[in-house]
This record gives sequence, structure tokens and C-alpha cells, in this order.
Amino acid sequence: MTTEKKPAAPTGVVNKRKLEERRKFLRTMILGAAVLGISTLGYIPVASAWRVRMRPPGALEEPDFLASCIKCGQCVQVCPVQAIKLDDIDHGFGVGMPYIDSRKQACDFSCDAVQCILACPTGSLVYKKPVYMPSRSEMKVANPPILLAKEKDPEPTLNLKERTGLARLVRPDACLAVQGKGFKGQARGADFKGRMRFIEVDRWKPIRLSDHPFDLELCDLCVRTCPIKGAISLQPVLDKDGKKHMTPTVHEPCLGCGVCEMICPVEPTAIVVDARKGWSA
Repeated sequence: MTTEKKPAAPTGVVNKRKLEERRKFLRTMILGAAVLGISTLGYIPVASAWRVRMRPPGALEEPDFLASCIKCGQCVQVCPVQAIKLDDIDHGFGVGMPYIDSRKQACDFSCDAVQCILACPTGSLVYKKPVYMPSRSEMKVANPPILLAKEKDPEPTLNLKERTGLARLVRPDACLAVQGKGFKGQARGADFKGRMRFIEVDRWKPIRLSDHPFDLELCDLCVRTCPIKGAISLQPVLDKDGKKHMTPTVHEPCLGCGVCEMICPVEPTAIVVDARKGWSA
């Protein structure tokens, strides 16, 4: 008995079938890659959560702050210099959590009473922590900080018990004061949008840094613009050759407001504020 051979499919049909199979394979690969990509988005906050964020004044310790803040944005709305921003997905676990980037816009206490604390509805920002909450001794300030804008007032102090960070000279070789250089012009250039108040201009109204040029024989911008009395000063230091240099020196009253970091005219900045860093003698 003989079996009949089926006629071979036309060449065009074979090519069409192969093309369809190839398209199906590519669709599967693309879909799989998309699913994998979406699943890894959840890793973005994890990968960047190691960064310590500067929180608004009066913030609780980080675990308590993250647990209690409801991301309402009230602190953002009342900040007179718009220093407080809300975290995005690529900034860590605290999506929608308030933070401050001092280099872009520092907290200069233009509100005097620290309005962000008054506006916080949950106690994530407080003047004084409850006794049952953890508190690090190095974060506490020894004496009520004196706000220079209120120094001549009957009550010149800020009602803050703890600092949010601590300033630190990280690039002394780049510091103009250490180099013995002056500064003339706009501290961060004409396009910089950062604002702060200058007592000699208007005690109550912050203005743009670009609207307040300087002409200094020796740069002391970090000292002269610091809003807290006694927090930073220029101190003489002898180098190995016995030559005297003036260098910015941070003192215990520093609250970590970040004004020194914002106004430093060198790039990258010579002085930074370490978020959540306490004072150690």
C-alpha cells in the first residue's frame, strides 16, 4: 500500500509562519522585560534609602519621624523661604516625607517661631520631645539658641531643644577665608533662587541672595549670615610653616540650619551640614 505525500506548503506560507513565530517570541521577550523592569522599581527606594535626609527643625529621631509623619505637607506650606520639600520615589523609603536640601535652600529661621513645628498636626516636629521618646544627648543644645534677628527683643531665643544637624568644613583648601581671599559679588550667582533675610535690609522679609551682593576683603559669608549667635566664627590657625590662616570654626550652638552651606560661594561647597549629626566636644 502506498502513502500519498502531502504537498509542501508554498514558500510564502512558510515565511509568513516563521515571521509570526518570531513576532510572538519578541512579544514574549518584551513583555517579560517589562514585568521585570516594573518589579525592580520597588528596589529604587531601597537602593537610595541609605542617604540620611535633613528633616525640618524639631524632627523626632528618624524611625519615630517616619512612623508619625502623615505627609500632609502643612510644614511645606508655612515655610517662608520654601526650604521644606517632599521626598519623591527615588529618595528612599520616605516617599512624600518632608526634607531640606540646605545647598539649594536652607532654613534661616525667617519665621522666628519655627512655624513648621506649630503647623505639624501629629507631633512629628516638636519643640521638646516627650520623655518616653528616644533622644540622643549629642543632639541637645546646651542653652536656648539666640536668634540674631531677635537679639534685641525681650525674648531673643528660639524654643528649640535639639539640633537637626551640624556644620562641618569639609574642603578647607577650597575655603576663601583659609586662602586669605575676599569675595565680591553675588554669593551664588545671579541665577540662584535661594532666599534668606538680612536684618539690615528687612528683618521680616526674606530676599533672594542674588539681590544682596557682597564686597568683602576677607570672605566670612558663612559667619556673617549665620542666624544663630555664636554658632560659627573665624578663628586663627597656624599651618606647618607657622603662617596664620583664618578658618571657619563651628561651635556648640550650631543647630544645623544650613545657611553656611547655602551661601558658600565655592563649588562644590567648602562647608556642609551633616544631617542628624550631633555635637561632640
